[in-house]
Amino acid sequence: MISNPVIQWLLEGDISIQYQVFRDLLNSEKPNFRKRISTEGWGKELLSRRLPNGHWGRSFYQPKWTSSHYTLLELKNLDINPLLPEIRQTLDLIIGYEKCADGGIHPISTIKHSDVCLNGMFLNYAAYFGASEGQIESVIDFLISQQMKDGGFNCNSNMKGAIHSSLHTTLSVLEGILEYSRNGYTYRLSELQQMANESVEFILQHRLYKSDKTGEIIDEKFTRFSYPCRWRYDVLRALDYFQDAKITYDRRMDDAIELLLKKRTSERKWLLQAKHPGQTHFDMEIPGRPSRWNTFRAMRIIRNFEFE
Repeated sequence: MISNPVIQWLLEGDISIQYQVFRDLLNSEKPNFRKRISTEGWGKELLSRRLPNGHWGRSFYQPKWTSSHYTLLELKNLDINPLLPEIRQTLDLIIGYEKCADGGIHPISTIKHSDVCLNGMFLNYAAYFGASEGQIESVIDFLISQQMKDGGFNCNSNMKGAIHSSLHTTLSVLEGILEYSRNGYTYRLSELQQMANESVEFILQHRLYKSDKTGEIIDEKFTRFSYPCRWRYDVLRALDYFQDAKITYDRRMDDAIELLLKKRTSERKWLLQAKHPGQTHFDMEIPGRPSRWNTFRAMRIIRNFEFE
């Protein structure tokens, strides 16, 4: 019997949320629940949208958000079985595309430079779904070449000459490095881990969402919690990365934690505050309403950093 009404409410949600709640909030592994993610609910629905040519949407990156790229990212975040053969087939299709001369994956062959943010997201799900090390070595080389002097990354650094890192891109690369690190890859691993430390420091210097010079909020959108996040940065996503990566608590997280706690409703839930425009396979949740995704992620952050 679950005595906490919010956890009970979470366990009335999709099987993917149930699995992660048992694992991360109740310390109970449920391998049978994980198996069900591909045959029930959102996981089953996403898999059913895969086309005979092996892609979702029109191809690797079009359209947002129903392309193979963003669908694989969603499936990874559902914690679906990483060994599903149909997913691996799609991943092999993507890896088989001709890469840019810089070694990165890019969906548009007419563009000479790879997108750093896209390659961070690609590394995230490619490592999760078991790409061979040889298949992603060039992506690792590309990402290492793109770290900026301030420790982070910016998708405009190699395209438009940006000189300051972006929180959006930096977090996407960090998530990719984390998944690469936890899945047994070794190619240039120590360099990636050092880069991750420097990128975490970059985010902390900005107190997760504020100017390091003025202390003002960089973008109000960073304070509105969404899911799925796609490539977009927000404070909840950043804090969830920190707890997942087992980053030691730093007082520069205080403002972000205070923001997180302020957003909890009287029912001790968190709302879905934002939805990013674009085509979707379906909507998991309704903006403005209590969100199981945001509530679950907020609760595991609070639990990890022992705020309650």
